[in-house]
Amino acid sequence: MLLQIPSVITPEQAAAWRARIDAAQWVDGKTLSGHQSAHVKYNEQMSEQAPELRQIGDAILDALNGNQLFFSAALPKQILPPLFNRYREGMTFGNHVDGAIVTNAATRQRVRSDISATLFLTRPEDYDGGELLIEDTYGTHRIKLAAGDMIIYPSTSLHRVEPVTRGARISSFFWIQSLVKSDAHRSMLFDLDMSIVRLTRDHPGDPTIMSLLGVYHNLLRMWAEP
Repeated sequence: MLLQIPSVITPEQAAAWRARIDAAQWVDGKTLSGHQSAHVKYNEQMSEQAPELRQIGDAILDALNGNQLFFSAALPKQILPPLFNRYREGMTFGNHVDGAIVTNAATRQRVRSDISATLFLTRPEDYDGGELLIEDTYGTHRIKLAAGDMIIYPSTSLHRVEPVTRGARISSFFWIQSLVKSDAHRSMLFDLDMSIVRLTRDHPGDPTIMSLLGVYHNLLRMWAEP
């Protein structure tokens, strides 16, 4: 399931964070990637020693904690600490698939990557190129979102970042291990949950709601891996 999560943070928050992010320490993105990705990766990544990494990353996690659309879609078990990348003019990231197991740098715990997330921090009018292209069974999706919006998609997806031709594209990216491993199961649960939300809004008190809630939670009980 590929889903846009609008307004995870406000444009004002994104702009304020950008000032701190721009001043942080950056390193060659290849030094912080796997062997295969390094062959097609040409960008910069915020240093793991930069204090802004943890401070702004925690603020992103706090924002996600109160985002019901994200929780419904991802059903997160663990969220890896957010990282940050920067693409300046000429920089790109060729076709790749994210690694199945990601290590939490702080705890050294290994986490399965079920869902990949990119939170856009640069206004789309401030740079040209830099689109995130994600391939699935329905074709190739070209993603370039407003500052503060986020895209989530299965970590099994082939994806790339187009070359930036003007300005700089700065984003936060991270991975989620879901309580529900199967993307197909997560998609069905999300559709059912959104249907319950709409029914509750349009027909409060309808007895069908309780029945559908029972189906939702019994499916979640069947498929979840706590």
